[in-house]
Amino acid sequence: MRPLNRILINMALDGTLAAIGAPLARWLADPRGGLLHPLWFVAGGAITLLVGGVPFRVQQQYWRFSGVADLLAIAGGSVASAVLFALLLLATGFSLPTPTFPIIHALVLLVLLGGLRIVYRLSQGRPFAGRAGTQRVLLLGKDEAADLFIRAVRREQATPLRVVGLLARGRHQPGRRIHGVPILGTMADLPTVLERLVRKERGPDGLVIADPDLRGEELAGVLRAAEAHGITVGRVPDPTALSPAARVELRPVAIEDLLNRPPVSLDQAGLSALVCGRRVLVTGAGGSIGSELARQLAALLPSELVLLDHGEFALWQIEIELAEKHPGLVRFGVVADIRDAERLRAVFETHRPQLVFHAAALKHVPIVEANPGEGMLTNIVGTRQVADAAQAVGTDAMVLISTDKAVNPSSLMGASKRAAEMYCQALDVAARRDGGMRCITVRFGNVLGSTGSVVPLFRRQLEHGGPLTVTHPDMQRYFMTVPEAVSLVLQASALGDGAITADGGIFVLDMGQPVKIVDLARQMIRLAGLQPGRDIEIRFTGLRPGEKLFEELFHGSEAPVPTGQPGLLIATPRMVDLREVGAVLDGIALACRAGRHEAAIQLLHRLVPEFRHNPLGLSRTEGASA
Repeated sequence: MRPLNRILINMALDGTLAAIGAPLARWLADPRGGLLHPLWFVAGGAITLLVGGVPFRVQQQYWRFSGVADLLAIAGGSVASAVLFALLLLATGFSLPTPTFPIIHALVLLVLLGGLRIVYRLSQGRPFAGRAGTQRVLLLGKDEAADLFIRAVRREQATPLRVVGLLARGRHQPGRRIHGVPILGTMADLPTVLERLVRKERGPDGLVIADPDLRGEELAGVLRAAEAHGITVGRVPDPTALSPAARVELRPVAIEDLLNRPPVSLDQAGLSALVCGRRVLVTGAGGSIGSELARQLAALLPSELVLLDHGEFALWQIEIELAEKHPGLVRFGVVADIRDAERLRAVFETHRPQLVFHAAALKHVPIVEANPGEGMLTNIVGTRQVADAAQAVGTDAMVLISTDKAVNPSSLMGASKRAAEMYCQALDVAARRDGGMRCITVRFGNVLGSTGSVVPLFRRQLEHGGPLTVTHPDMQRYFMTVPEAVSLVLQASALGDGAITADGGIFVLDMGQPVKIVDLARQMIRLAGLQPGRDIEIRFTGLRPGEKLFEELFHGSEAPVPTGQPGLLIATPRMVDLREVGAVLDGIALACRAGRHEAAIQLLHRLVPEFRHNPLGLSRTEGASA
């Protein structure tokens, strides 16, 4: 009943205004004729408005959200009402007061009806000035997003935000206004504008980013300017969160946005040729890299996508997601352990994949140190069994996902991944001779937000009020977002499948410059609107077993070779004969299954002579002093 009551109230108000409007228009058209007229004249004005407004749904308007479309509807209803009223006068034998009476009548109705709605909407806006707790914010970014955000802020009664200025993208926009908010300059003028506002004692309490494309170094510049003045930075909500029914709540700036590089142009035709219409299998499909691989592969229209993982819940999650986004995709969720050779052979015989992405691995350095047998069986023996099973069913290409920790490794995890690389390299060289399966290796560093990454750890510690734990002040790592890393993995796979690599060459993703972990921690504290050392403590805990301060993407003897594709390089590390590496891996498998972990590690040292094990987590300086 409530919506009907609202419509009846609208009809009563509009009818009353139209009743007043008819004699008022009569007087404006012919002042000598006076204002007083028979009752039917007043009633006729109300009735014709209610009838004339029906096609334009005037009575159904929501006054609080009246806009241009509503005013146009009122104009249409006013014209229709004026025409009906004039026809009514003529039909009853009365002459028009003046020939211009219908026009004047329509204008009067438009002013009365539209004016009342505008007054009502303005009365619903909250008074910003002087309101306790009001936060003055400066808006940065695109006009369209700024327009939506300003409208939402003014509509929302509870939000404490007040937009005091805007910095736009375009050079020709400063000096203009959006909903009365002045455009104070361009994004490049931010430090100057802040200084000027602070001098005038009108400095903002925060910056709000209204441009979703503001990332990387440009975003870092915004954060530096904000930090210099001790103000916070947030992002506008998604457009769907700015609807009339939603509350306006700013989003925090994600650390991924800060570290994200400009997007690399990918060879979409090459990626489509690699995947479209082929049977594809992904191991470790429930993990961070494996699940993103599954997402991007599904979009490239394989004829069949097999998702293999030993974790039931992780597998279920990615299956549900793909079922919702790609309902027509033929996919299979397979629970299997890559250390189980018989199970792997059965899966590969059943599905006979043409393309295999091997992302399954144990990646957490201290955990592999604490469980050496499991780590070597998974990362070394498991990789070999996946490769052998793929080769046995005639797979065209297998892609091994490797890590920068395989370069001059100090941990069992890194050394085990280097051993896996060596087997795949040797297999690739043999394939070149015999025309068999290509074995492509792709090596990269840390990915932001992945399972076990430092970023989710820092977020969890921030939620609990700190401290943020960093192992060493000088610890630094390469970082890349998960989608970017996977896109380049696919690009490397397309290049490798096209025989661009030299025998046994390893693709290395261009990770940019390494980032100090302590700097990352400080930045995340600032993004949370807090101050490092004052609000949140950073605590150094010491290197963990197997860790080293610096990771490397290339061995000293590996000269990086450009591929011609942005973001991708090729390393040409030391090669080992397939039979030789196979014999060592046989020995490692036997020793691990017998529980003789030290013997397995000695064999790993023989295969990877650059392996400098650091089981105690000592830095080079500490190791020398010890």
